[in-house]
Amino acid sequence: MKAIFFFLLGAVAGAYAMYVHEGRESEAKGSVSARLRDWRLDPDDVRADLGKTGEVVRARARAAGEQINDLRIVATIKAKYLLDRELSATDIHVQSKNGQVALNGTVSAPELVGKATALALDTEGVSNVTARISVQAGP
Repeated sequence: MKAIFFFLLGAVAGAYAMYVHEGRESEAKGSVSARLRDWRLDPDDVRADLGKTGEVVRARARAAGEQINDLRIVATIKAKYLLDRELSATDIHVQSKNGQVALNGTVSAPELVGKATALALDTEGVSNVTARISVQAGP
């Protein structure tokens, strides 16, 4: 009887966790989409920037008194890429110096350049992102 109770309790807890996770995932997708528009990082803007200069550069205002820890910034951005199903943390190299972030590497589609840039720009301590990410079709 105890086993059945704990099994049911575990099933309910698991179902609740999935419900919460799916809700947060959809909120995050909506939030990223809004930021892509706000920061002009849709595929057309990315293609235009890459065509003109070979890089995508965006900046955001830094909060007053915001402390910058470059190792934390790089780790946070890499973690965001690891958690994103469309981006590869191993294909995008991240560097940060005083909140100035540089992204180098490859992605499979132009919209992923914008997404990688938006995720980096939306990291605490980041004031500027320069993305030198090339688009290469997958194998």
